[in-house]
Amino acid sequence: MSVIVEKTEATLKARLAAAAAAAFAAGELPAGELPPFTVEIPADRAHGDLSANAALVSARTFHRAPRQIAETLLQHLDLSDTYFESADVAGAGFLNFTLSPAYYAAVVGDVLAKGENYGKSDFGGGKKVMVEFVSANPTGPMHMGNARGGALGDCLAAVLSAAGFDVSREFYINDAGNQIEKFATSLEVRYLQLFKGEDAVPLPEDAYHGDDITEHAKAFAALHGDAFVNADSDKRRKALVDYALPLNIEKMHADMERYRIVYDEWFKESRLHASGEVKEVVDLLTAKGLTYEKEGALWYKNAEVLTKKLKAAGKTDAEIEKLELKDDVLVRANGNPTYFAADIAYHRNKFLRGFDTCIDVWGADHHGHVARMKGAMDAIGMDGDRLHVVLMQLVRLMRDGEIVRMSKRSGKAIQLGDLLDEVPVDAARFFFILREANSQMDFDLGLAIEQSSDNPVYYVQYAHARICSLFRKVAESGVTLPDATAAELARLTAPELARLTAPEERELIRHISGYSREIVEAAKEYDPARITRYCLELATLFHKFYNACRVMSEDLPLSAARLALCDATRITLRNVLRLLKIDAPESM
Repeated sequence: MSVIVEKTEATLKARLAAAAAAAFAAGELPAGELPPFTVEIPADRAHGDLSANAALVSARTFHRAPRQIAETLLQHLDLSDTYFESADVAGAGFLNFTLSPAYYAAVVGDVLAKGENYGKSDFGGGKKVMVEFVSANPTGPMHMGNARGGALGDCLAAVLSAAGFDVSREFYINDAGNQIEKFATSLEVRYLQLFKGEDAVPLPEDAYHGDDITEHAKAFAALHGDAFVNADSDKRRKALVDYALPLNIEKMHADMERYRIVYDEWFKESRLHASGEVKEVVDLLTAKGLTYEKEGALWYKNAEVLTKKLKAAGKTDAEIEKLELKDDVLVRANGNPTYFAADIAYHRNKFLRGFDTCIDVWGADHHGHVARMKGAMDAIGMDGDRLHVVLMQLVRLMRDGEIVRMSKRSGKAIQLGDLLDEVPVDAARFFFILREANSQMDFDLGLAIEQSSDNPVYYVQYAHARICSLFRKVAESGVTLPDATAAELARLTAPELARLTAPEERELIRHISGYSREIVEAAKEYDPARITRYCLELATLFHKFYNACRVMSEDLPLSAARLALCDATRITLRNVLRLLKIDAPESM
């Protein structure tokens, strides 16, 4: 929230505490402390601008009816030298307060003074947070789930940064393990088929069948010919992977940059194996008595660890039994560590790097993996409660009410690159964070390119452009208007800004004042969709104000105040859009 809002709410709480103390001294309330209470915005504006439940939570303490307590507090309440102009008692004992014009003037002045820093908070206190997102399998192209995960993860990181956390973005590259073995097999078969025919070298059913594998094999053959046809299989597979995998990773880099995502770290799984960190966690779990051997493999006692954790959380045996907890393989019978073992090592590595909190953005199909990874962190002494997972539901691409699965251009499954060829990046990023991660969403391809108010990102951008156009018109009109530039508007005095008294003006200012609060709440909930909703509402309230209140009139002081409000709106819109890495156009 705006610093003005914070100070106003803090002042109200202090004045109510002072009123309670005065009532104690007068013998009108029994001695005792005023219990903690909340100050909030009433759902019905007829009940004022702010409401406090101080009387309702005090009934047990003072052995009085809440309404009687409220009336007593009101008698002793001093609102002088505050932003409040009136107070009354409503219902069972709510204390409702009306803010003065000076308050709304102060909010506008605060926005103009802070400029690009408006909305930022020190809530996070500089704590180190890592957000790991996308982390797509490097053996193939990125899909729509990766597109949604990219927008969610990047915007979540931006929100956390604005809330005062020290944020790092990370992409985890699974360049080891089964998927790389399968990748090698797939490349090898397609390469050999070029020289021996498809019938001579059949592609296994569980191999990768995508056209990208064939294209890599052809490009490799164009470079090396048949030089590897009669080579040792291990040598041939390594050569193919060493050729194709860097190209896939390079394509991931390019797609992410095109999507306006820049990572602080691209972390390779192979580092964990080379450094011995995977073996370290296996040895650590074994030393703690949390592994056992069965059928030549080494297993992790996941069921035991989670049962203990769930019982500590108050779960009953019957509730735990329903979960059907199972143990997990750490090292296969062939001696190769599993993906789960590497993942434990990776998350341990994150915390050893000094992050206070680690956040993963995963697909909803990883739901079952959340508890066991948090449990594994507990098992190795890393505190699983410091690991948070945002689960993301599926995306359906829609066009004209029909599900779209194939690219018009290629006739193949739509990839992230295909989406960005068809849809502006602004729209893609905005659309993917319109809804909470845990809700399924339909992405309307037609709407995303439509230049109308029905397109939410266009609607918001138009509000910003409309304000910029207004200032250009003022500058070009030749009208002599004091304080018409942004710098001059920022110097308007509180009495000058206090002329903003129309309902539409006040609603707009109230919403502007809540931007920092939304940032903090979005950070708490790991939900950047709160910011897109805030932004849409801000644009709506601006359009309502603009249509109801004539900005330029013969009343020049009022015009100056309304221009200041327009500029405060422009600043807030721009700050939100920049936070989301979406353009804030000055003309449309």
